[in-house]
Amino acid sequence: MKRVKIKKDRKITRQKRTRMKLLENTRKSERPRLSVFRSNKYFYAQIIDDAKGATLVSADVKEIKDDKITKTSQAVEIGRIIAKRAIEKNIKEVVFDKGAYKYHGRVKAFAVSAREGGLDF
Repeated sequence: MKRVKIKKDRKITRQKRTRMKLLENTRKSERPRLSVFRSNKYFYAQIIDDAKGATLVSADVKEIKDDKITKTSQAVEIGRIIAKRAIEKNIKEVVFDKGAYKYHGRVKAFAVSAREGGLDF
């Protein structure tokens, strides 16, 4: 149990460190924040306006109808969906909040597809 608590504490520390760096940048540039959450089964993404404390755009894996595709392919599709929705609401520049996750695998695939979809970060 102690090992699990240590892992959880390290994850929270990484998340706080990332969030503080991003909040400094978002205050200066007033860009909304593109936040991702990854679980073992699902992948969620949302664009948040921290000044208002409101979610502007969101997307998740549950919106994809095809259950046969891999988790990385799902993340790519979510990146395309959120980029399309953001551009419809005239959001072109965001700050990418990867949270406590490494920029690798599903998170990287999501970021690349969101950039290809037209988001700038």
